[in-house]
Amino acid sequence: MPFLKAVWGFLVGVKDALVLLFMLLLFAALWVALSTRAPRVTVPDGAALSIELDGVLVDQATPVPPLAMLSGGPSIPEIEVADLVEAIDRATEDKRIAMIALELDGFLGGGLANLDAVGQALARFRASGRRVEAWATAYTDPGYYLAAHADEVGLSPMGAVLIAGPGGSGLYFKDALERLKVTVEVFRVGTFKSAVEPFTRNDSSPEARAADQMLADDLWAVWRTGVEAQRSGLDVAATLASWPARLSGANLDQARLARDAGFVDKLLSRTAWHEALKARLGAGDDPDRPGDYRRIAFQDYLNARRPLREKGPAVAVVHVSGTIIDGEAPAGQAGSRTIARLIEDAAADTDVKALVVRIDSPGGSATASEEVRQAMLAARGREIPVVASFGPVAASGGYWIATGADSILAHPGTITGSIGVFGIVPTFEGTLKSVGIHADGVATTPFSGQPDLVGGLNQPTRQLIQSVVEDTYRQFLAHVVEARGLPLPDVETLAEGRVWSGKRALDLKLIDGFGGLDAAVAEAGRRAGIEGKPRVKTFRPERPFLSQILNDLGLSITDRRPIDGLSRLVSASRLSAMGQIEMAIMVARGPLVQTACLACARHLLPRDGSGESDGVRARIRQLLAD
Repeated sequence: MPFLKAVWGFLVGVKDALVLLFMLLLFAALWVALSTRAPRVTVPDGAALSIELDGVLVDQATPVPPLAMLSGGPSIPEIEVADLVEAIDRATEDKRIAMIALELDGFLGGGLANLDAVGQALARFRASGRRVEAWATAYTDPGYYLAAHADEVGLSPMGAVLIAGPGGSGLYFKDALERLKVTVEVFRVGTFKSAVEPFTRNDSSPEARAADQMLADDLWAVWRTGVEAQRSGLDVAATLASWPARLSGANLDQARLARDAGFVDKLLSRTAWHEALKARLGAGDDPDRPGDYRRIAFQDYLNARRPLREKGPAVAVVHVSGTIIDGEAPAGQAGSRTIARLIEDAAADTDVKALVVRIDSPGGSATASEEVRQAMLAARGREIPVVASFGPVAASGGYWIATGADSILAHPGTITGSIGVFGIVPTFEGTLKSVGIHADGVATTPFSGQPDLVGGLNQPTRQLIQSVVEDTYRQFLAHVVEARGLPLPDVETLAEGRVWSGKRALDLKLIDGFGGLDAAVAEAGRRAGIEGKPRVKTFRPERPFLSQILNDLGLSITDRRPIDGLSRLVSASRLSAMGQIEMAIMVARGPLVQTACLACARHLLPRDGSGESDGVRARIRQLLAD
């Protein structure tokens, strides 16, 4: 006994010491954060606005969990598109900024709507008579879309321009589920609700394939139009069609082929590019450092130029980003209660005269979507105009939410529609029987113990779930009919879960016009009678206190990615597969009745979230790691 007491005392002492150490570190971090004052950032005259994009462009960044920040685990950086556009627009009005230097080595993408928002901001800067120059070791589709908006596009002599276009393979799990003896009960309405096909088929149905091909063709046309409008004389489709012949018919490397084809203007290393900028703009803060040219990073510039306080009539912006789930969620995820509360806060703010709900979501829970929609309707009931602004993806539950707005604006490359509902219940009676586990019990009604995940569903339960799915679908159609002023037969024709590009959505009257977030803010301000350019007031979930402290201390983590072109394509394919697997798992684990667009997973950006998906993501990363 004395020995056990000694051991127990030692363990308690270790525990107390660890708790004390953690508290000391926490208070030390608090003291540093509260006592440290960042030096005032000054904007040097004649400097370049340096935009080194690393990671993905998003509508709303996901906060990195504090433990991940402390442990230093890898994460994909996220840049909020509104911040980048604001920095460029402020630079357009600032004569101290001589040019923009756009470096794209670490850029992963951003969705056509967000890419075009940045591209248009770059075009406004160029219209002021100043230059934009871009450089990368290699370009893939998203990076080249931005680079095309530059006056001069530079490429490493060892680099390449590798344009693939939309498309790719989806993952189907039917055989895998059968081998695992998992029964997937599917309930749906409509021909095109392909969200359930990965669970029920080994390939795409003809109807889903036709819809997917039409969407990919539309997105490709929008991408080409945007690039060719900036690169005079470049025919992207014809050039790519002749690329195999160019490779075999000329003794040229990839970089020179890209230059001769008109994709890029100069072949030079990063050091040579920086030296050229240094010769033109002058030396930076460290003149002895090779290539240190006069510049200011766009994040520092934005902090220096952004006013601390603004007053007067405002248009509130609330984001719906990520999968729509019931309850609370941090930024970068669409928790219905969180978003509804933000809308309520905006409506109660006396400065707020109009509301823009920015949607970048493939959908999710039907009940969560309806909760957000009801909050929008309540704001409209208080005579506050509400405009829905679509980002790269606003499909299924994302579109359900938009039916609560007075007006809907989107980009031609927005992925939207998917007006459909499905239910999915995986049961494991076959899996359990295969390892000798059986289920049995008693019931007092046909629904006792149902849905039974270990014994399987009975027929009355199947009928009940199908009835709920059909009823939810009828409500979805009714919302669209009321919001869009369309006859029910017309809505039924364009619904059934089919996904549309923003370009076709306008023709189908699912949206009111084209425009980004700026256009939606302007429209909301016009409806509210605000004169001039409206002030924007963004309402967002509060960041966890510890995350704020660590961020203030400059602790950040990045996931270093390859910069050569072929490795980028492989990395993008790996991330796409990861996203599809993760979304399939989240759908299977989600609410029984959902309005989600699983087909959109191929077009979604790789992002790092938080919550229950973290473990899923970590396991997938391990499986797909090199």
